Amino acid sequence: MTLTQLRSFIAVARYNGFTAAARALRTSQTTITSQIQALEEEHGARLFERRGRRIDLTPVGTEFLQIARQMIELENDAAILLKDSGALRQGAIKIGAVSPFHVIAMIEAFHSQYPDIYTSMRLGNSGDVLTDLGNYAADVGVVARADDDDRYYMQHYASYPVTAFVHRDHRLAANGSIELAELSKERLLMRETGSTTRRALEDAMASIGRKPRIAMEIGSREAIREAVIRGLGIGTVSQSEYVPDERLVPLPITGTAVVTHIYLCCLRERRRSLLISAFLNAVTRRTP
Repeated sequence: MTLTQLRSFIAVARYNGFTAAARALRTSQTTITSQIQALEEEHGARLFERRGRRIDLTPVGTEFLQIARQMIELENDAAILLKDSGALRQGAIKIGAVSPFHVIAMIEAFHSQYPDIYTSMRLGNSGDVLTDLGNYAADVGVVARADDDDRYYMQHYASYPVTAFVHRDHRLAANGSIELAELSKERLLMRETGSTTRRALEDAMASIGRKPRIAMEIGSREAIREAVIRGLGIGTVSQSEYVPDERLVPLPITGTAVVTHIYLCCLRERRRSLLISAFLNAVTRRTP
């Protein structure tokens, strides 16, 4: 068993095909095929079921995939340790996040200590981020809710209040704040079901026996902001994500706390990775 064979096996599983795996690894399909065959024949195990052009992992292949990923991760850590004595003077870290607002500060904190590490970021919802962690498509996740799945290590980063905001000509603009009970009576522009801000607002209103009056459901913060600017209703957003604008007036919510949370996460099995530990530690020291 070689590390090259393991990388080929992981690529075939990830890209669901020999051709796509060969393209990703910049080699030939014949090479990938021969490496998988050699791995199977050496150990007398079948890793993939081949059904025409479709391939699926066998039960043994599914179990082996987790071990193979750990072995490659250990090899990466060993190479970094031996080459740079653990100083992290080279390498790359992939971050999955639900929003860019918090991640930039995290990257700044990390790069202040490890300026030579290449960083890439991919945005998605919390489910997408956790899936990417499980597929090794991301090393660290920044999500808006804790997950009780034991596969994931979760580290609280910060909590932020939710604030309402209105157009400067709105009748409530001069009030300076708004009671949660009063907010429930207004025309609200809300994110889609499952949005962190929406869930926090609905839960808080339910705690006082109210429901939000949803005038419009909009799929992005930017679109809600534009709708508020055009006078279509009241928007809500995590205070950390509010973008000041002379046409808008923020209204802090009073009476009942409405709070969102941000968590850092990774696969629990990768918690001790040099890169991941370095990132979590660097960010923790800069926690707001």
